[in-house]
Amino acid sequence: MDPMIFMDPELAREESMEKIYQLMEEKKYFLVRDEFLKYNDADIAEMFEELLMEPDLLERTIVVYRLLPKAVSVEVFAYLPSDDQLKIVDGITDKELSYIIAELDFDDKIDILEELPATLVDKILEKTPKDERRLINTFLNYPDNCAGSLMTPDYISLEKEWTVERALKHIKEVGMDAETVYTCYVKDTGRKLIGIISLSTLVTSNDNERIMNLMHTDYVYVNVYDDQEDVSEDFKKYGFLAMPVVDKEHRLVGIITVDDILDVIEDENTEDIERMAGIIDLEQSDKEYLDKSVFHHVKARLPWLLAMMVSLMVTGAIITRFEEVLSKVVVLVSYMPLLMGMGGNTGSQASTLIIRGISLEEVEPEDTLQILWKELRVSLCIGCILSVFNFAKIIFIDGESVFIASTVCISMILVITFAKCLGGMVPMAAKKLGADPALMANPVIASLTDMVSVLIYFLMATLILGL
Repeated sequence: MDPMIFMDPELAREESMEKIYQLMEEKKYFLVRDEFLKYNDADIAEMFEELLMEPDLLERTIVVYRLLPKAVSVEVFAYLPSDDQLKIVDGITDKELSYIIAELDFDDKIDILEELPATLVDKILEKTPKDERRLINTFLNYPDNCAGSLMTPDYISLEKEWTVERALKHIKEVGMDAETVYTCYVKDTGRKLIGIISLSTLVTSNDNERIMNLMHTDYVYVNVYDDQEDVSEDFKKYGFLAMPVVDKEHRLVGIITVDDILDVIEDENTEDIERMAGIIDLEQSDKEYLDKSVFHHVKARLPWLLAMMVSLMVTGAIITRFEEVLSKVVVLVSYMPLLMGMGGNTGSQASTLIIRGISLEEVEPEDTLQILWKELRVSLCIGCILSVFNFAKIIFIDGESVFIASTVCISMILVITFAKCLGGMVPMAAKKLGADPALMANPVIASLTDMVSVLIYFLMATLILGL
C-alpha cells in the first residue's frame, strides 16, 4: 500500500516537490510528469506556481507542462494565476494554446483572453468558429468589474411547454458542457427569462408534468451592467450557487456561478484592506505582493504617507509650542507615547468596526447619532478602566505625584473618547457624502488623534499643574 495515503497532504506535497526539483535537475521529465499526476488538478497548479517562480527552471517547467495529458494541462492552466498563464503561453506553440483555449470553460476562456496580448488574441480568434468568435467579442467588450465580465453562456435553458421527461433528456444531452446542472432557466420567445427550475424539482416530479407548472417566477437576477461588488452581495444574501444575468430587455445572456464570485469577494476584501492601511492602488492590480515592482509599491503607499507626514509636522509644532511646559515637568514626556498610541489604536478599532458594518449593510448614515452615542459610552467605559490601572501604576510604581497621575489619566479618558467618536464618525460621514469609507484609512485617523492627543495632554497639564 502506498505510504503517502496515510501522510499529511501538505507534507506529501513537500516531499513530492523535493523529488520534483531533483528530477528536474537530472532532466528526467517523464518521471516529473508522473509525480505530478499523483495529485488533483488544483494541487498540480499550485506546485507549478512554485516552479514557475524559479527563473532558472522556467524552460524545464514548460517542457514538463507540455508532457501533461491534454485534459490535465487544460485544467491546470485554468487554475494558474494570470501571470503564470502568460509564462506558459510564451513557452508553448500556437496550436497547443489554441487547443487549451478551445477546451476551457467559457468564463475562464474570457478571463485568459483579456490578459493575452492583442496580436495573440486576434490569432486565436481567427481559428475560432464565427458564432463563438462573435460571442467572445461581445463578452470582451463588457466593462471590467461588471456582471457581464463574470458571466458564462454555458447554462441549461428549457422551454415552458416541455414535459419533465423531455427536460431531463435535454439535461442529459447538454449537461456535460454546462457550468451547472442544478438550476435550469426557462426562456420565452425572444430569449426572455420567465422562470427558473431546480434539478431536484425535475427529478422528483411526474414525467408528464409541464415545466410552466413547476417553474418559479419570483426568481432573483442581476443586470449585465451591475457592479460585481453588488452581485457578490446578492450571492451572500441569498446563498445561491448560480444567478441569471439579463440585459435591459430582460433577455437571458448568461449566468454567474459562485466560484467566480469567490474571486470577486477576495479581490474586494484585498482592496478594502489596502485602502484601510493607506495604500492607494490606482491600477487595481491583481498581482501578488512579490510580483509587483518596487515602483508600484512606492506609488501605492506614498500619497497617504506624505499626508501623514504633514500631520505629524503639525503635531511637532504643537509640542514646540508647549516646550516651556515640558521643560518644567520633564516627566510628562515619558507618557506622551502612551497617550498617542492609545488614541490611534482605539480610533482604528472603532473605524474598522464601522467600515465592516457599512460593507455588510449593518449600519446606514441614518444611524449616525446612535453610533455616536454608543461609541461615546464605550469610550468612557474603556477610558475609565484603563485610567484606573494607569493611575495606580504612576503613583505606586513610577512614584509620581497625584497631580501627574491625574494629568495623564484625565487626558487618557478624553483622548480615547475623542478617538473612538472620530473613528466611528469619519466612515459614516464618508458614506453620507458618497465617498468610499475605506479610503478614510486608519493611518489618517491615527494621525488626527496624535495631534489632538498632544493638544489635550498639554492643556490638561497647564490646567492641573498650573504651568
